[in-house]
Amino acid sequence: MKLDPKLFARLTKKGIPKEEFESLLPQPSSLALELLQAQGLNLVLKDNFYCLSSTYTPVKDTLFCIVDVETNGSKPSQHQIIEIGAVKLQNGIIIDTFDSLVYATDISKQIQEITGISVQQTLKAPALAKVMHEFRLFLGDAVFVGHDAKFDYNFVSAMMERVGLDALLNRSLCTIDLAERTIESERYGLAYLNEQLELYREATHHRALSDAMTTTKLLKRTLPLIPKSIHTCEELIAFSKEAKRLKRLKPTPKKVEEKEPSYSE
Repeated sequence: MKLDPKLFARLTKKGIPKEEFESLLPQPSSLALELLQAQGLNLVLKDNFYCLSSTYTPVKDTLFCIVDVETNGSKPSQHQIIEIGAVKLQNGIIIDTFDSLVYATDISKQIQEITGISVQQTLKAPALAKVMHEFRLFLGDAVFVGHDAKFDYNFVSAMMERVGLDALLNRSLCTIDLAERTIESERYGLAYLNEQLELYREATHHRALSDAMTTTKLLKRTLPLIPKSIHTCEELIAFSKEAKRLKRLKPTPKKVEEKEPSYSE
């Protein structure tokens, strides 16, 4: 199922009256509500209004699923996921992980060099359909978190549809957006922040679970830095998109080694 963007926006704020919302759903509405839940849309009925649970769930109680994917190209319509890794985080505690290569027959030499993932490895991996069905169950209705979340979210959602599942409707949070509003830095790429903040010493950049773990540690670093006025998950998501970005630090001048002057006789 798909929801009109304006309708979705109302669910994230004051909510929609029960009768109005159910009248907009395909009949029977009970089945439609179950389908939306299966797509990751965690709806709650409060005071006869439907809204997202994220509008009431405290940040500390929010179930985050931090996701990273490696792909064999940049376009979900033409390419596919070759590896997916994810970490579930709640109350600052890692409660589960997901990690899988995905069957693929085409990986460019450049991507093989960047990721270290070879065709020989992916030929032995589970099929895309199997991985996506398993990941759909793993993700549930958790908040989808990514470093450049739009890329990972769109790829995962497209792969879901490719194997016959419905598109994602989970709420999402981008750690680039959040870091830009809580941490002063020269740059906000994951590898750079990992090095500067010493987030994850065992990191292997451009491997899915490793990058998901690094992003998890970044999320844990940023959450204590959000304003005290932010209490709910939905307020956190709004802050990450709407708050003023911190001023970027100026590049640190590279040290130039002094050379001994040479004298000609």
